[in-house]
Amino acid sequence: MADRITLAGNIIVDNVKTISEWPEKGMLVPITSVKRSPGGAVPNSGVDLKTLDPSIEVAAVGKVGVDDAGDFVTEFMSERGLDVSGIWHVEGVPTSFTDVMTLAGTGERTFFNMHGADSRLVPEDIDPSAFGGSRIFHLGYLLLLDGLDAEDSEYGTKAARLLANVQATGVKTSLDIVSEQSDRFARIVRPALKHCDYVVINEVEGSRATGLPAADADGKTSVENLHRICEAMFGLGVREQVVVHCPEVSVSLDRTGQFVAMPSLSLPKGWIKGAVGAGDAFCAGMLYSFLEGMSAWEGLRLASCAAAMNLAAKDSVSGARSLAETMSLDSRFPRQHVPGC
Repeated sequence: MADRITLAGNIIVDNVKTISEWPEKGMLVPITSVKRSPGGAVPNSGVDLKTLDPSIEVAAVGKVGVDDAGDFVTEFMSERGLDVSGIWHVEGVPTSFTDVMTLAGTGERTFFNMHGADSRLVPEDIDPSAFGGSRIFHLGYLLLLDGLDAEDSEYGTKAARLLANVQATGVKTSLDIVSEQSDRFARIVRPALKHCDYVVINEVEGSRATGLPAADADGKTSVENLHRICEAMFGLGVREQVVVHCPEVSVSLDRTGQFVAMPSLSLPKGWIKGAVGAGDAFCAGMLYSFLEGMSAWEGLRLASCAAAMNLAAKDSVSGARSLAETMSLDSRFPRQHVPGC
Protein backbone atom coordinates (compact mmCIF):
# COMPACT_ATOMS: atom_id res chain seq x y z
CA MET A 1 0.00 0.00 0.00
CA ALA A 2 1.34 3.42 -0.96
CA ASP A 3 2.23 5.96 1.69
CA ARG A 4 -0.46 8.61 2.11
CA ILE A 5 -0.23 12.08 3.60
CA THR A 6 -2.86 14.78 4.09
CA LEU A 7 -1.93 18.45 3.76
CA ALA A 8 -4.37 21.03 5.09
CA GLY A 9 -4.42 24.81 5.35
CA ASN A 10 -3.39 27.60 3.04
CA ILE A 11 -4.33 27.33 -0.63
CA ILE A 12 -3.19 30.50 -2.34
CA VAL A 13 -2.58 31.86 -5.82
CA ASP A 14 0.78 33.64 -6.10
CA ASN A 15 1.20 36.55 -8.50
CA VAL A 16 5.00 36.48 -8.79
CA LYS A 17 6.28 39.88 -9.96
CA THR A 18 9.97 40.38 -10.71
CA ILE A 19 11.60 43.76 -10.04
CA SER A 20 15.19 44.95 -10.41
CA GLU A 21 15.34 46.87 -7.11
CA TRP A 22 13.18 47.74 -4.14
CA PRO A 23 11.78 51.29 -4.43
CA GLU A 24 11.98 53.94 -1.78
CA LYS A 25 8.64 54.92 -0.27
CA GLY A 26 6.54 56.78 -2.85
CA MET A 27 8.87 55.85 -5.74
CA LEU A 28 8.31 53.62 -8.78
CA VAL A 29 10.25 50.71 -10.22
CA PRO A 30 9.23 48.65 -13.27
CA ILE A 31 7.89 45.11 -13.01
CA THR A 32 9.84 43.06 -15.57
CA SER A 33 7.75 39.88 -15.49
CA VAL A 34 4.55 38.47 -13.99
CA LYS A 35 3.65 34.82 -13.49
CA ARG A 36 0.65 33.23 -11.80
CA SER A 37 1.35 30.07 -9.84
CA PRO A 38 -0.09 28.08 -6.96
CA GLY A 39 1.02 29.09 -3.49
CA GLY A 40 0.58 28.16 0.13
CA ALA A 41 1.50 25.09 2.13
CA VAL A 42 -1.00 22.73 0.52
CA PRO A 43 -0.22 23.20 -3.20
CA ASN A 44 3.48 23.90 -2.76
CA SER A 45 4.51 21.06 -0.47
CA GLY A 46 1.88 18.78 -2.02
CA VAL A 47 3.14 19.17 -5.60
CA ASP A 48 6.75 18.96 -4.43
CA LEU A 49 6.03 15.68 -2.63
CA LYS A 50 4.18 14.19 -5.58
CA THR A 51 7.03 15.18 -7.91
CA LEU A 52 9.67 13.69 -5.62
CA ASP A 53 7.85 10.36 -5.55
CA PRO A 54 4.65 9.88 -7.61
CA SER A 55 3.81 6.71 -5.65
CA ILE A 56 2.96 8.79 -2.57
CA GLU A 57 -0.75 9.56 -2.22
CA VAL A 58 -1.18 13.24 -1.37
CA ALA A 59 -4.56 14.56 -0.21
CA ALA A 60 -5.28 18.30 -0.20
CA VAL A 61 -7.69 19.83 2.33
CA GLY A 62 -8.77 23.46 2.41
CA LYS A 63 -11.01 26.16 0.99
CA VAL A 64 -10.95 28.30 -2.16
CA GLY A 65 -13.38 30.81 -3.60
CA VAL A 66 -15.87 30.25 -6.38
CA ASP A 67 -13.68 32.13 -8.83
CA ASP A 68 -11.10 31.74 -11.56
CA ALA A 69 -8.22 31.64 -9.08
CA GLY A 70 -9.90 28.84 -7.12
CA ASP A 71 -10.46 26.84 -10.29
CA PHE A 72 -6.85 27.44 -11.37
CA VAL A 73 -5.20 26.21 -8.19
CA THR A 74 -7.55 23.25 -7.74
CA GLU A 75 -7.05 22.09 -11.34
CA PHE A 76 -3.30 22.60 -11.02
CA MET A 77 -3.13 20.23 -8.05
CA SER A 78 -5.48 17.69 -9.61
CA GLU A 79 -3.49 17.59 -12.85
CA ARG A 80 -0.37 16.76 -10.84
CA GLY A 81 -1.95 13.84 -9.07
CA LEU A 82 -3.17 15.30 -5.77
CA ASP A 83 -6.50 14.17 -4.33
CA VAL A 84 -8.56 17.40 -4.28
CA SER A 85 -11.82 15.90 -3.00
CA GLY A 86 -11.19 17.64 0.34
CA ILE A 87 -11.25 21.15 -1.15
CA TRP A 88 -14.38 23.26 -0.63
CA HIS A 89 -15.38 26.08 -3.02
CA VAL A 90 -16.84 28.85 -0.85
CA GLU A 91 -19.30 31.46 -2.11
CA GLY A 92 -18.87 35.14 -1.27
CA VAL A 93 -15.15 35.19 -0.50
CA PRO A 94 -12.21 35.21 -2.94
CA THR A 95 -9.47 32.63 -3.17
CA SER A 96 -6.55 33.83 -1.08
CA PHE A 97 -3.78 35.42 -3.12
CA THR A 98 -0.32 36.85 -2.59
CA ASP A 99 1.55 39.44 -4.63
CA VAL A 100 5.15 38.24 -4.44
CA MET A 101 7.70 40.95 -5.24
CA THR A 102 10.95 39.19 -6.23
CA LEU A 103 14.31 40.93 -6.67
CA ALA A 104 15.83 39.71 -9.93
CA GLY A 105 19.44 39.74 -8.76
CA THR A 106 19.10 37.83 -5.50
CA GLY A 107 15.75 36.03 -5.51
CA GLU A 108 14.78 37.81 -2.28
CA ARG A 109 11.03 38.22 -2.01
CA THR A 110 8.46 40.24 -0.10
CA PHE A 111 4.84 39.15 0.26
CA PHE A 112 1.56 41.06 0.24
CA ASN A 113 -1.23 38.64 1.15
CA MET A 114 -5.02 38.80 0.85
CA HIS A 115 -6.71 36.57 3.45
CA GLY A 116 -9.47 34.80 1.57
CA ALA A 117 -11.39 31.53 1.56
CA ASP A 118 -8.75 29.44 3.31
CA SER A 119 -9.16 31.66 6.38
CA ARG A 120 -12.64 30.15 6.75
CA LEU A 121 -11.23 26.68 7.50
CA VAL A 122 -12.23 25.48 11.00
CA PRO A 123 -11.89 22.14 12.87
CA GLU A 124 -15.52 21.27 12.20
CA ASP A 125 -14.73 21.12 8.47
CA ILE A 126 -12.27 18.27 8.89
CA ASP A 127 -13.15 14.70 9.87
CA PRO A 128 -9.86 12.99 10.84
CA SER A 129 -11.50 9.55 10.56
CA ALA A 130 -12.00 10.14 6.83
CA PHE A 131 -8.29 10.49 5.99
CA GLY A 132 -8.26 7.08 4.35
CA GLY A 133 -5.04 5.74 5.78
CA SER A 134 -2.91 8.90 5.91
CA ARG A 135 0.14 8.41 8.08
CA ILE A 136 0.84 12.14 8.52
CA PHE A 137 -1.43 15.19 8.74
CA HIS A 138 0.48 18.37 7.89
CA LEU A 139 -1.00 21.79 8.73
CA GLY A 140 0.36 25.06 7.33
CA TYR A 141 0.54 27.89 7.95
CA LEU A 142 -0.37 28.99 11.44
CA LEU A 143 -0.76 32.78 11.73
CA LEU A 144 -2.28 32.82 8.21
CA LEU A 145 -5.41 30.77 8.90
CA ASP A 146 -7.84 33.04 10.71
CA GLY A 147 -10.40 30.32 11.44
CA LEU A 148 -7.79 28.03 13.00
CA ASP A 149 -5.83 30.83 14.67
CA ALA A 150 -8.99 31.78 16.59
CA GLU A 151 -9.22 31.27 20.34
CA ASP A 152 -10.55 28.01 21.76
CA SER A 153 -11.65 27.86 25.40
CA GLU A 154 -10.37 24.31 25.94
CA TYR A 155 -7.29 23.97 23.69
CA GLY A 156 -6.14 27.58 23.42
CA THR A 157 -6.68 27.79 19.65
CA LYS A 158 -8.85 26.05 17.06
CA ALA A 159 -5.68 24.73 15.39
CA ALA A 160 -4.63 23.05 18.63
CA ARG A 161 -8.07 21.43 18.84
CA LEU A 162 -7.78 20.17 15.25
CA LEU A 163 -4.30 18.71 15.80
CA ALA A 164 -5.42 17.05 19.03
CA ASN A 165 -8.39 15.50 17.21
CA VAL A 166 -6.07 14.15 14.53
CA GLN A 167 -3.56 12.74 17.01
CA ALA A 168 -6.40 10.94 18.79
CA THR A 169 -6.89 8.83 15.64
CA GLY A 170 -3.25 7.68 15.68
CA VAL A 171 -2.16 9.88 12.75
CA LYS A 172 1.12 11.77 13.21
CA THR A 173 0.80 15.56 13.05
CA SER A 174 3.15 18.07 11.42
CA LEU A 175 3.14 21.86 11.53
CA ASP A 176 4.50 24.81 9.58
CA ILE A 177 4.25 28.50 10.46
CA VAL A 178 4.34 31.69 8.42
CA SER A 179 7.00 34.36 9.02
CA GLU A 180 5.14 37.33 10.44
CA GLN A 181 6.13 40.53 12.18
CA SER A 182 3.82 40.32 15.19
CA ASP A 183 3.55 39.41 18.85
CA ARG A 184 1.02 36.62 18.18
CA PHE A 185 3.43 33.69 18.23
CA ALA A 186 3.11 32.82 21.92
CA ARG A 187 -0.68 33.05 21.87
CA ILE A 188 -1.30 31.17 18.61
CA VAL A 189 1.69 28.90 18.00
CA ARG A 190 2.45 27.54 21.46
CA PRO A 191 -0.94 25.87 22.09
CA ALA A 192 -0.60 23.96 18.81
CA LEU A 193 2.91 22.69 19.62
CA LYS A 194 1.47 20.53 22.42
CA HIS A 195 -0.26 18.44 19.75
CA CYS A 196 2.53 18.17 17.16
CA ASP A 197 4.75 15.22 16.37
CA TYR A 198 6.85 17.11 13.82
CA VAL A 199 7.59 20.81 13.33
CA VAL A 200 9.43 22.19 10.28
CA ILE A 201 10.01 25.95 10.43
CA ASN A 202 12.60 28.60 9.62
CA GLU A 203 14.87 30.40 12.05
CA VAL A 204 12.69 33.54 12.24
CA GLU A 205 9.62 31.51 13.18
CA GLY A 206 11.58 29.39 15.64
CA SER A 207 12.99 32.48 17.30
CA ARG A 208 9.62 34.19 17.62
CA ALA A 209 7.90 31.06 18.88
CA THR A 210 10.47 30.44 21.63
CA GLY A 211 11.69 33.96 22.37
CA LEU A 212 15.29 32.85 21.73
CA PRO A 213 17.67 34.46 19.21
CA ALA A 214 18.80 32.46 16.18
CA ALA A 215 21.84 34.71 15.62
CA ASP A 216 24.90 35.28 17.76
CA ALA A 217 26.11 38.63 19.11
CA ASP A 218 27.60 39.47 15.70
CA GLY A 219 24.28 38.89 13.94
CA LYS A 220 25.38 35.61 12.31
CA THR A 221 23.28 32.46 12.39
CA SER A 222 24.42 30.33 15.30
CA VAL A 223 24.10 26.52 15.19
CA GLU A 224 24.32 26.53 18.99
CA ASN A 225 21.41 28.96 19.21
CA LEU A 226 19.38 26.89 16.73
CA HIS A 227 19.99 23.90 18.99
CA ARG A 228 18.57 25.85 21.92
CA ILE A 229 15.50 26.80 19.85
CA CYS A 230 14.91 23.13 19.04
CA GLU A 231 15.21 22.18 22.71
CA ALA A 232 12.76 24.92 23.65
CA MET A 233 10.27 23.63 21.07
CA PHE A 234 10.36 20.21 22.73
CA GLY A 235 9.81 21.97 26.04
CA LEU A 236 6.67 23.49 24.53
CA GLY A 237 5.31 20.06 23.68
CA VAL A 238 6.60 18.76 20.34
CA ARG A 239 6.83 14.95 20.48
CA GLU A 240 9.06 13.53 17.74
CA GLN A 241 11.30 15.93 15.78
CA VAL A 242 11.96 19.65 15.37
CA VAL A 243 13.62 20.95 12.21
CA VAL A 244 14.75 24.56 11.77
CA HIS A 245 16.10 25.78 8.45
CA CYS A 246 17.73 29.00 7.29
CA PRO A 247 19.70 30.01 4.18
CA GLU A 248 23.07 28.84 5.53
CA VAL A 249 22.18 25.70 7.48
CA SER A 250 19.39 23.44 8.68
CA VAL A 251 19.25 21.56 11.98
CA SER A 252 17.23 18.73 13.50
CA LEU A 253 16.64 17.56 17.05
CA ASP A 254 14.66 14.40 17.79
CA ARG A 255 13.04 13.04 20.94
CA THR A 256 16.14 10.93 21.74
CA GLY A 257 18.26 14.08 21.88
CA GLN A 258 20.10 13.44 18.62
CA PHE A 259 21.07 16.80 17.08
CA VAL A 260 22.18 17.12 13.46
CA ALA A 261 23.31 20.24 11.56
CA MET A 262 23.53 20.29 7.76
CA PRO A 263 25.13 23.19 5.83
CA SER A 264 23.23 24.34 2.75
CA LEU A 265 24.56 23.74 -0.74
CA SER A 266 26.91 26.34 -2.17
CA LEU A 267 25.06 27.21 -5.37
CA PRO A 268 26.77 28.68 -8.43
CA LYS A 269 26.22 32.24 -9.56
CA GLY A 270 23.04 32.57 -11.59
CA TRP A 271 21.40 29.46 -10.11
CA ILE A 272 18.92 31.35 -7.96
CA LYS A 273 15.95 32.66 -9.96
CA GLY A 274 13.56 33.10 -7.05
CA ALA A 275 12.92 31.95 -3.50
CA VAL A 276 9.13 31.66 -3.55
CA GLY A 277 8.19 28.33 -2.00
CA ALA A 278 11.73 27.36 -1.01
CA GLY A 279 10.62 26.73 2.57
CA ASP A 280 7.74 24.56 1.32
CA ALA A 281 10.14 22.57 -0.86
CA PHE A 282 12.38 22.04 2.16
CA CYS A 283 9.33 20.99 4.18
CA ALA A 284 8.29 18.53 1.47
CA GLY A 285 11.72 16.92 1.68
CA MET A 286 11.39 16.51 5.44
CA LEU A 287 7.84 15.17 5.17
CA TYR A 288 9.12 12.59 2.70
CA SER A 289 11.86 11.62 5.15
CA PHE A 290 9.29 11.22 7.95
CA LEU A 291 7.12 9.00 5.74
CA GLU A 292 10.08 6.86 4.67
CA GLY A 293 11.71 6.59 8.10
CA MET A 294 14.91 8.25 6.96
CA SER A 295 17.52 9.41 9.44
CA ALA A 296 17.70 13.10 10.31
CA TRP A 297 20.96 13.33 8.37
CA GLU A 298 19.35 11.86 5.25
CA GLY A 299 16.27 14.01 5.69
CA LEU A 300 18.23 17.25 5.94
CA ARG A 301 20.31 16.30 2.90
CA LEU A 302 17.16 15.69 0.87
CA ALA A 303 15.33 18.77 2.15
CA SER A 304 18.26 21.08 1.43
CA CYS A 305 18.55 19.68 -2.10
CA ALA A 306 14.79 20.12 -2.64
CA ALA A 307 15.06 23.75 -1.52
CA ALA A 308 18.01 24.30 -3.86
CA MET A 309 15.99 22.87 -6.78
CA ASN A 310 13.20 25.28 -5.95
CA LEU A 311 15.57 28.24 -6.09
CA ALA A 312 16.24 27.57 -9.78
CA ALA A 313 12.67 28.66 -10.68
CA LYS A 314 10.84 31.97 -10.26
CA ASP A 315 7.63 30.40 -8.95
CA SER A 316 6.89 28.03 -6.10
CA VAL A 317 6.80 24.61 -7.78
CA SER A 318 8.39 24.68 -11.26
CA GLY A 319 11.78 23.76 -9.83
CA ALA A 320 10.52 20.48 -8.33
CA ARG A 321 12.18 17.33 -9.68
CA SER A 322 12.22 13.58 -9.02
CA LEU A 323 13.97 12.16 -5.98
CA ALA A 324 16.97 11.00 -8.04
CA GLU A 325 17.41 14.31 -9.83
CA THR A 326 16.93 16.27 -6.63
CA MET A 327 19.55 14.24 -4.76
CA SER A 328 22.00 14.63 -7.65
CA LEU A 329 22.64 18.17 -6.44
CA ASP A 330 24.35 16.73 -3.38
CA SER A 331 27.22 15.50 -5.54
CA ARG A 332 27.17 18.38 -8.02
CA PHE A 333 27.68 21.22 -5.52
CA PRO A 334 29.73 21.51 -2.32
CA ARG A 335 28.27 22.41 1.03
CA GLN A 336 28.82 25.81 2.61
CA HIS A 337 31.26 26.18 5.48
CA VAL A 338 29.22 26.86 8.60
CA PRO A 339 30.88 27.09 12.05
CA GLY A 340 29.52 24.47 14.41
CA CYS A 341 28.77 21.87 11.70
